[in-house]
Amino acid sequence: MPRVFRHLSVFALLAAAAWRVEAAPSQFDLVGPRLDVAVTHDGATLPLAWVPNLAEGDRVSIKLDLPPAGSERFRLVAVFLRGAVERPPRDWFHDTLGGKGKGGDLSLIVPKGAQQLALFILPEKGGSADAVASAVRKQPGAFVRAVQDLNQATLDRARLDTFLDVLLQAEREDPASVGATSQVLTRSLSIKLKAECLQQPAELQAACLTGDRETLLFADTHSSALADTLTGAPTDLAFQLSATPQAGYGFYSSYIGVVRDIFRLFGAFQSTQLQFVPALARMGDSRITLLLNTPLSFAKPASVMVVGLPAIEAAKPPPLRRGEGAGLLCAASGAVLPVEGAPLVYATRYARDVMVRIAGAGGASVDLPAHADARRGGYVLDKGLPDAGFAGPVGAQLHGNWGFTAFDGPRFTLSRPQANLWAAPANTTLVVGRTNTLALAGEGAGCVARVEMRRGDGASETLDWKQDGQRRIVVDVPLDKATPGPVTLTVTGAAGAAPATITLPALQEIGRLDALTIAAGDDAAMLTGSRLDQVREVRLGGVTLTPGALTRSDRADQLTLAAADPAALRALAAGSRIVADVTFAGNRHKTIAVTVGAARRTPLVLQRSAQPVPHAGVLPMTVQPDGVFAQDARLTFAFRLDPATPLTGKEVVEIATADGQTTSRLTAGKGYDLQDATTGIGTIVPAEALGPLVHGALRLRIVQDGVATRWVPLGSVVRLPELRSIACTAAGRCTVTGDRLFLAQAIATDARVDAAQAIPDGFTGNAVEVAPSVAGQKPASLSLRLRDAGEAIATVAVP
Repeated sequence: MPRVFRHLSVFALLAAAAWRVEAAPSQFDLVGPRLDVAVTHDGATLPLAWVPNLAEGDRVSIKLDLPPAGSERFRLVAVFLRGAVERPPRDWFHDTLGGKGKGGDLSLIVPKGAQQLALFILPEKGGSADAVASAVRKQPGAFVRAVQDLNQATLDRARLDTFLDVLLQAEREDPASVGATSQVLTRSLSIKLKAECLQQPAELQAACLTGDRETLLFADTHSSALADTLTGAPTDLAFQLSATPQAGYGFYSSYIGVVRDIFRLFGAFQSTQLQFVPALARMGDSRITLLLNTPLSFAKPASVMVVGLPAIEAAKPPPLRRGEGAGLLCAASGAVLPVEGAPLVYATRYARDVMVRIAGAGGASVDLPAHADARRGGYVLDKGLPDAGFAGPVGAQLHGNWGFTAFDGPRFTLSRPQANLWAAPANTTLVVGRTNTLALAGEGAGCVARVEMRRGDGASETLDWKQDGQRRIVVDVPLDKATPGPVTLTVTGAAGAAPATITLPALQEIGRLDALTIAAGDDAAMLTGSRLDQVREVRLGGVTLTPGALTRSDRADQLTLAAADPAALRALAAGSRIVADVTFAGNRHKTIAVTVGAARRTPLVLQRSAQPVPHAGVLPMTVQPDGVFAQDARLTFAFRLDPATPLTGKEVVEIATADGQTTSRLTAGKGYDLQDATTGIGTIVPAEALGPLVHGALRLRIVQDGVATRWVPLGSVVRLPELRSIACTAAGRCTVTGDRLFLAQAIATDARVDAAQAIPDGFTGNAVEVAPSVAGQKPASLSLRLRDAGEAIATVAVP
């Protein structure tokens, strides 16, 4: 049936149960009576804290433990329940008295058909066992629900207490560790992490993380009744439900445990004789302490403490799974086997005698003891794998007991801690000037603690590394600023294993040449390969080429080569075969064969226009001559290839700065449109497409079917000062104020800029005085010679 989740925590709900609905809730911080409860199953006896479920035929021994000096006598009533619509028979009710230094004892056999066991503790003078039995038999379904929810609340409280205890311990030991510890605990215990707390100083993080306790818990789909509606679904699905109204929570709080409509449940129990009070059970090793949210009443109606015990059902072993990202691990003492999916293994004693069974050669195996550690996110080995009888990576599996029932956990692959043998491939050399990725083969990848590098006699550096299968690790060896020489790598494994040492030569790499591309009529060439930053010069026949812009594309360097004599380069005939000599740093040479390609097509720019962009508070400017545009203007241009070569819309329009360092590409629908089959329209805002500092000449080419045309001029881009006010006297002297005035070389009151006021280099002011060019006359406009292009004049009207 649908669950109705309230936007309150279980603690707020349970606290309000003993009061009227309108009463303010309180925490379960009052210590009530203690109980000694033991369960005997198939001849074995365990304390209740170790038992996740009861079974038919179990013997349950219960002792009410009251202070020796207590003067009150209490009645302990135990009731077996068997369903929401079936009243328990009279012989399923048991009671005893305890007090004045004597405890009340019960020894019960779980009858066939029972599903729940509820305990009621009430003052002897305040009520009777018959009154409790009458209330239960009148509303058995309400008590079944209450017992389920109280037991679940006890388990949730155990998770929360574990989270708080471990986090506060971490704070005491090292405040700086709280952030990392909290993130592991959230996964281990299904606790909501308040990420904003990790932004605070280390000494304040623990208080922030634990300050709002009622919103900390997520559902544990192993123990929660919510799991009944999510059969076969992953735990993450339950977590996602906390953000959706469809699962019946209205708009949930982040606390999505089982349904706890305690207001309604406990309100239905009340009578003139009895007031039912929920009690949470804090489990110790052999004793249960009851926690109450309100003081007991010994007057009419007398308080009746209600305790929910584990359900009578088949055992549900913990659905443990390997932690995310758990690769090859180490079989050393203190190593962690990360597990997820069952937070109760960290918060209760239900999982016991847990071992890690490791299979050896010939069917032999060994069990290594392990314990759950929420702070480390898994089971920690208490003992390492012995050296004898095992070889290579070994298989392992968690197994243990869940209460009285044996269970098997997830499987792992472990490295032997004694193995730490590593070698690089034969004839391996490292290359200086870059980061080398080096694969080391060997054994013991799961036990590698760190990898260090030493260059010559220098200090050790810690390197980044990762596992790559069961017998390899991959190490990043950074030699970007290194000089040639020996490099020693040290791989440290588990404690007690000898470090592995590998010494390799590091050499200077000479660049790789893939191709030198040039077409007839080009005034530049393109060299592709690797490490082309070392190229110093290229001789192509009798033409000398020097390095220009260097870019990287498709894992290769691309180096533009400019000709010292462009005319001589353009004169090379198509089809010519030439051997180019490439000079690298250190006067090393390589040669490469070149075939001059056919002449490239030359696109034609038909029209171009620029639409300036107004800025609030900035005076508008016009820029001359034609072909010079403001960097933030919207530049639109029309072009053709040639009448015989139609456009398809699949072309790429490339626009670049003159040095080729910055390029923008226009494609159909993204800056490129077609007027017709021969005329294309391009649109670009240079400052957006090429960067906020772009200025100077722009050029254009068309790439059609992978073949590029020549570059042709598109125009020149200039940056404009931002003038905000111009104040001129009648005599013609003007004061100009604004920002980025350093972008102007000079400002004048006439269009010829004859008597211009020069702007010094590095000018940082926001105001300039401009003398009149014609005395006694207020100018209609000012002219600015722009620093980005000496021939460019910007004109602004005087308000």
